[in-house]
Amino acid sequence: MSKLSGLWVSWTGQQHRINKKLHDKYGCFVRTGPNEISVVDVSAIGSVLGASGLPKGEYYEARQDPSAPRNLVVLVGEPHANRRRLWNRGMSSDSLKDYEIVIAKRSQQLVEKLESERGPVDLGAWFGYFTFDFMGDMAFGGGFEMLRDGGDKAGLWHVLERFAVVAAVVSHIPWASRILHKIPFISGDLQRLRKVGVDSASSRLKAGASTKDLWYHLSDEAGLEKEPPLVKDVVADGALAILAGTDTTSAAMTSVFYFLLSNPECYTRVQTEVDTVYPKDEDALDASRHGGLSYLNACISEALRLHPPAATGGPRQVPRHSGGKVIADRFVPEGTQVYLPPYSLHRDARYFSNPEVFRPDRWLVPGEGEDLSAFIPFSYGPANCVGRNLARREMLMVVSLLVQKFKISFAKDFDAGAWPDTIRDHFVSTRGPLMVELEAR
Repeated sequence: MSKLSGLWVSWTGQQHRINKKLHDKYGCFVRTGPNEISVVDVSAIGSVLGASGLPKGEYYEARQDPSAPRNLVVLVGEPHANRRRLWNRGMSSDSLKDYEIVIAKRSQQLVEKLESERGPVDLGAWFGYFTFDFMGDMAFGGGFEMLRDGGDKAGLWHVLERFAVVAAVVSHIPWASRILHKIPFISGDLQRLRKVGVDSASSRLKAGASTKDLWYHLSDEAGLEKEPPLVKDVVADGALAILAGTDTTSAAMTSVFYFLLSNPECYTRVQTEVDTVYPKDEDALDASRHGGLSYLNACISEALRLHPPAATGGPRQVPRHSGGKVIADRFVPEGTQVYLPPYSLHRDARYFSNPEVFRPDRWLVPGEGEDLSAFIPFSYGPANCVGRNLARREMLMVVSLLVQKFKISFAKDFDAGAWPDTIRDHFVSTRGPLMVELEAR
């Protein structure tokens, strides 16, 4: 197989579907390109993604703007551990509690904007505005206000989506990244994103340390580090927070509602649970009650299983000059890029019974045929998604509040059966409109 096939598959966004078809036909080990394999085996998770697993390789270098500071995703070894320490503080249980008031404020704003809408609305687009505003609040102290404007007036969302497509393609030819990043439409997008980051950082620096947002922790405004982080590195990670935290969470919330509306009995159970935990006239904004939303939590996990936001994920690389590595009882030569795709793993009948069926109860009472260790929507190990718990809190609050405030149904002419086919995998995902009707309860 040539690199050209990988380029084309990444461009189309069909990598996750094609990958699964290959595994269905050839088994748990599939060669997907020169020096590149895909593995679908739960026993490979630790040896690929775990603490003693494989490092990141050229794939990630190609996704990085060569003229920009390196962000957390690209770093490896000690630099990654040092940067991750700042992120871990920003995503600790105490920090997440500090963020709840911001989640509640943006959730309430989302409801108010939806209440003012007439006719069918694209729920996925509104989730995008919500997550963009919220992550902007967290990373740079705000400033985007897509909810207020009712859209992406500055065009930033589309710039990020274009960059995601280009990055997915370039990752297959890392040697060409420096050349491709000089192409005008690519370099123009990168310069625009950098300017947004620098301008946002400047505003946040002027605001000072009055708010314990993500910037507060990434820039070590508490003074806990021996050496303060460089502002350019904080800006790089702030931009990463927006890219990684907007698309993934909005995609997940969109999928949750797609599956709930496609399975009315599940929607009814969620609504009953929400109405029990948050009685009438008590807005579903109190995160301390999220522990009572066990069925909604199960629905979120099931939606993440079927539609993981990073469907194929990024590969790890067997180090050169290492002599190779044994993965799931097979020898893999040095220099090989190894994918462990969540989409294919989550739909493998060896680990989940009736894997194509949306069945939230598998998370409440796991039965025979359920191996929940195969569930890796946020990756696994020391480089897993640091914002996974924040994303879950966002989803619990937003979904419970919308279910409490509205009776939601698919729009009259919306083709629900075709919607999953609109999902495109470019490491992060894009998707078509999820058109719904909203009726106040």
